[in-house]
Amino acid sequence: MWEEKNNTLYRKFQFKNFSEAFAFMTRVALEAEKMDHHPDWSNVYNTVEIRLSTHSAGDVVTDKDRRLAQKIDAMV
Repeated sequence: MWEEKNNTLYRKFQFKNFSEAFAFMTRVALEAEKMDHHPDWSNVYNTVEIRLSTHSAGDVVTDKDRRLAQKIDAMV
């Protein structure tokens, strides 16, 4: 579930292993690039943390972030 905190949408994802986490990040990257919207994220082994905010709107959560979050949820 996405949480809105510190002017971002935040969610942590856990996978079986690094390969699954990296494959997920690749799918997200391709979709984010299509939307011209790039997440702030980190990956350690099987865990991916994503923070979404719209930089051009002053680093706040916008509908663009919510749309990307929905697309990301569909990839899990």
